[in-house]
Amino acid sequence: MPLHVPPAPAPALRTVLTALGSPTAVREARTPSLLRSQGPATPELPLPVHVLDRLTPAGASATRLAGWRFLIRCGERSVAAADTMLTPDGWAFSHFFEGPYIASTERALRQAETMNQPYQPRLLSVPSLYMLTLWLHGDCTADGATGQPAATDLLVPLAPAPPGIAAHRPHRVAELLPVLTHRVTPVPLLGSPA
Repeated sequence: MPLHVPPAPAPALRTVLTALGSPTAVREARTPSLLRSQGPATPELPLPVHVLDRLTPAGASATRLAGWRFLIRCGERSVAAADTMLTPDGWAFSHFFEGPYIASTERALRQAETMNQPYQPRLLSVPSLYMLTLWLHGDCTADGATGQPAATDLLVPLAPAPPGIAAHRPHRVAELLPVLTHRVTPVPLLGSPA
């Protein structure tokens, strides 16, 4: 089934296009593959990036939209990504980057396209576990910038995943969040009983 990629805010896309057209922004980025790329670089597959700041025993706390991520394609492959963020003045380009999450995101998206149910792809970051997942939201008509994971949505951990969590294995939110909750343990304060 095809994925229903939510449309990115036009100003967010414009900031990425402006940064790609700026020799200074591209040169100052720590993305050698973007610097070495031949031909035009185009932003594709905009995905809203949501952050799950807290996991509680009851499950997930509310997520918040942190920005939009665009994969930067040169020729036949993605060579980098560009992040945007919302500022008081509107959408702004944040930075270019490369690394294992680029290929892992593409792989998870290809995997999701083979599923029998249509989904709206998003990214969900769990900073307390240094974990990024492809969040496959079941409501394809939803606003990609809002909401939180439904129990029946799928989360696909991207590589590198935290130890003990298999990358690229889809999990229902209702099954994975309790596992993640047990992985996040508060650090005892000095002088407090262990």
